[in-house]
Amino acid sequence: MKLTIIRLQHFSPQDHRDLQKIWPQANSHELAQLLDEQHQLYVARFNDRLLAAVKLVISGDEGRLSQLVVRDVTRRRGVGLYLLEDTLTQNPQIARWTMASDGTSEAAIVTSFMQAGGFTARGNEWVKD
Repeated sequence: MKLTIIRLQHFSPQDHRDLQKIWPQANSHELAQLLDEQHQLYVARFNDRLLAAVKLVISGDEGRLSQLVVRDVTRRRGVGLYLLEDTLTQNPQIARWTMASDGTSEAAIVTSFMQAGGFTARGNEWVKD
């Protein structure tokens, strides 16, 4: 089966289990209740399993990404970059993108990843115009 990037709006029981592996500290049931047209969740799915996720908040023509996480067993295989690129592609109405620097990974890894995605560092965030 092919790796696909989807906007997750309705969670299956398996999606809840997979999100707990991606974000162990989060409550996926509460997250599901918060999703709407401005608060979105994009995931990388392979063989009916979620491998990575990123949150998106849309405000006008700006999109703010946060908490992009790829499951440990899947890292270093291009899943995160594919998730990032396809999320941007699925939202052509957004003219300016930002990504929060939440400090969850080593700075050198984050820098390399964000630059590969076409973002530049500005202050405490990453920006793509």
